[in-house]
Amino acid sequence: MRLSREPLVHFALLGALIFGVDSALHPPPKDDKVITVKKAMRQSFIDNFDEDKARVPSDSDVEKMIESWVASEILYREGKALGVDRGDDMIRDRVAFKMQLLIFDQVRVPEPTEEQLRAWFADNHARFDEQERVGFYLTPPTDQATARRQLDDIVQQHESEELQNQTRAILARPVASLAASFGESFRDALLAMPEGQWNVLQSKEGWHVVRLDSRRLGALASFENVRDEAARIWHTEETRKLAWEAVKRLKAAYQVRYEQ
Repeated sequence: MRLSREPLVHFALLGALIFGVDSALHPPPKDDKVITVKKAMRQSFIDNFDEDKARVPSDSDVEKMIESWVASEILYREGKALGVDRGDDMIRDRVAFKMQLLIFDQVRVPEPTEEQLRAWFADNHARFDEQERVGFYLTPPTDQATARRQLDDIVQQHESEELQNQTRAILARPVASLAASFGESFRDALLAMPEGQWNVLQSKEGWHVVRLDSRRLGALASFENVRDEAARIWHTEETRKLAWEAVKRLKAAYQVRYEQ
């Protein structure tokens, strides 16, 4: 009896009915349920993973991108089957997005109990903790000898106007993000510097003249202080989880082929 009142069940039955009638009147091509992930597409996901090329995607990252694309393709085809695109010349992603909205609209997530929310917060508290942050000045990367000459000029206040304009002020940068952008040795050396003092440091890109300007220690978040935000994020994630389960049920009717 409970299942008969579930909106997702109504949606699935309605979709099956419409799709069944449409299939009877307009039989789909033989490979309509086959999705091929081409080698060129996989390589495109890898090439476009990070615009800054700071990190190469792992196998897990690539599989997640492919999984997302396959889900989008399924939603597109199912949306087409339901006639979502009729009278609409928008591209594939727009049709898939419409179908996604239909699924999300059917998802109903009950309010979490206090115990559920506290348990979720305990597993995800790092997302709410205040991170340790630093502010610093950084000259463009160059070779070590040039950086040392620039340091002398800065200390003597004889630096060129060009160098002044090129020196970046990096404000409240999370310490946890420094290693990925500049390297672990740069991060460790920066954190060891006294505030207000210029020095020469080497990053992954080259040598810089650097001055640590500020440092703010992190702090653990209190559940009571972030409860409303935690409940909102929990609700969003639960909605996405149920919607994704609905997409996976649709995916069961498809065959995904990988081009070798």
